[in-house]
Amino acid sequence: MKTNGLFYVLLMLVSVVFGQQTSKTKVVLITLDGFRWQELFQGADSLLIAHPDYTKDSTSLKKRFWRTTIKERRTALMPFFWNEVVKMGQMLGNRSIGSRFDLTNKLLFSYPGYNEILSGFADDQRITSNDKFNNPNQTVLEIVNNHPKHKGKVAAFGSWDVFDFIVNEERSGIPVNSGFEPAKGDSLTSRERFLNEIQLKTPSPWSSVRLDVFTHYYALEYIKKRHPDLIYIAYGETDDFAHDGNYEDYLLSANRTDAMIRELWEFTQKVPYYQSNTLFIITTDHGRGTQPIDTWRNHGSDVSNANQVWCLIFGSGVLPLGEVKNGLYFSTQIAPTILKSFEIKQNKKQMKASAIW
Repeated sequence: MKTNGLFYVLLMLVSVVFGQQTSKTKVVLITLDGFRWQELFQGADSLLIAHPDYTKDSTSLKKRFWRTTIKERRTALMPFFWNEVVKMGQMLGNRSIGSRFDLTNKLLFSYPGYNEILSGFADDQRITSNDKFNNPNQTVLEIVNNHPKHKGKVAAFGSWDVFDFIVNEERSGIPVNSGFEPAKGDSLTSRERFLNEIQLKTPSPWSSVRLDVFTHYYALEYIKKRHPDLIYIAYGETDDFAHDGNYEDYLLSANRTDAMIRELWEFTQKVPYYQSNTLFIITTDHGRGTQPIDTWRNHGSDVSNANQVWCLIFGSGVLPLGEVKNGLYFSTQIAPTILKSFEIKQNKKQMKASAIW
């Protein structure tokens, strides 16, 4: 990645906004596939919420999510984020107040975006499709799992069935539950067995992406049972509903995900292993278009603004600055931030970006 003086100045500025991390820190990394910064920071889009091509029941959708002001709209859509996270963490990427959070890869679709988040750098030469091939790059999950203190304490859960390959489960040895995969093992909980049963009986609108409720509760059961130090949870519905041109379910899915993240946070604050020492990092793999209006459904190198993403950070060691005004940040900084939280030395030859804090 090319850098310049302004980038280093910005990194120096943001390095003072976080508190002290300790080696006891646990990390929950979460992604909402293709969820736009516009809805996160501004709530329901006035051009889409009543558009006949994208919304079947605009009356009920408006009743649920439309409000007079931006602050009211975004709180109606993401109540946990805007009632609680904003008070205890930091929200990066609201471009309307000068805060930019960008991808550095040029392809601007899912596999390249997830590689950038997890590996700490873009690889536009080798990560050029969403095909199922093992990631040649070592992810931050693999690096942490290879550390003696955290061996066997890393896991990943994803709604999209390509995450086995993005994380490179075969090489890394990290357990990845993705797509329509059931929970496995000899010590399944009663809830895991129930999830396995109903997942088989529940149709998904898509052939390669399961409904996020299964990803969420498989992950939550794993956390309860195994207490991982680092867990990655990748929700997928928002991207697929958007590709379908279904703005109604896109918003409803985002709202449900907000509630699921609240459930994860509240669980960690009740369990001694995680209480007061868990860092949450939430982001997305790519943005979407805005104009022409139909480009909200899509992303990629030919879609303007698909490089525009966002990041929320809260929990252990994070100063409660709320919406961070101004500044330039990159998805490549997420993996170094995770390494720093675990006090694992960053390989500068691999990850050239610095941590956010």
